[in-house]
Amino acid sequence: MANMSSISEDFSSKLSPVKHSIEEASPKPPLPTKHSSMEVAKGIHPRELCMNKDILPSTMQKAVAEIVGTYFLIFIGCASALVNKIQPLTIVGIALVWGMVLMAAIYAVGHISGAHFNPAVTLALAAGRKFAWQLVPIYVVSQLLGATLASLTLRALFHAQHNIDVTVTQYKDSTSDLEAIAWEFIVTFILMFNVCAIATDDRASKGVAGAAIGATVLFNVIIAGPITGASMNPARSVGPAVVAGVYKNLWVYIVAPILGAMAATLVYSILRVPKPEKPEESAKSTYNDLYVNSEV
Repeated sequence: MANMSSISEDFSSKLSPVKHSIEEASPKPPLPTKHSSMEVAKGIHPRELCMNKDILPSTMQKAVAEIVGTYFLIFIGCASALVNKIQPLTIVGIALVWGMVLMAAIYAVGHISGAHFNPAVTLALAAGRKFAWQLVPIYVVSQLLGATLASLTLRALFHAQHNIDVTVTQYKDSTSDLEAIAWEFIVTFILMFNVCAIATDDRASKGVAGAAIGATVLFNVIIAGPITGASMNPARSVGPAVVAGVYKNLWVYIVAPILGAMAATLVYSILRVPKPEKPEESAKSTYNDLYVNSEV
């Protein structure tokens, strides 16, 4: 029996290296990690996918977005006044056009540039520390360029009307300069107050910003449109004035909207509640999809 046990031990000892070598040659496969089929197909790591979402638009992209967005706004909005001479749209129809095109433009490029389209809005946001001052000249020039290009396009397309004077914001002789300033100040104040409340306050729902701001413009045009044209936007007045060569009372449509927007930003700053900063987010820059922060 002793010999049998020794033989069996020798036999098992000879086989054991083979067993170890087999185990070493075929290690257990690692557990599969959970990746979506789309990520696997594209070879994108989940961390890289998250990092790509944090990439902010460049200054050039923001400028182009402001040019295109302002072009859309002025082209469609002022075209409604020209079409009204061919087929009456009434003030309600014109107001609907202005409100809807602004809403569409905000949703189109708001995530890129903040969808200002208005020098008064840009200056007021910078004064309220919600926008970087170094970007103000770029935005204002882009907005004025977009408005001028849109007016040039309208003059070329509506050449049968010989001029586009109807797109120029003017008030009647019965309306004094002070009254016109008051009207433009008030309607711009209402617009900018809603911009501050809806698009820059962390407590508001950003998803409805475009619709709410577009509706604000719609109401303002219905009320103030027959009196002053309801500009609320220096670029909206400067672009058509330059192309038409009509500069009468243009200063009113530059000064009053800027003052109204500044006042609205100041008033809303009283209602704003500072957002508590988390320790882990103290070193991170923040960015609003609509109406970008001063850290951008």
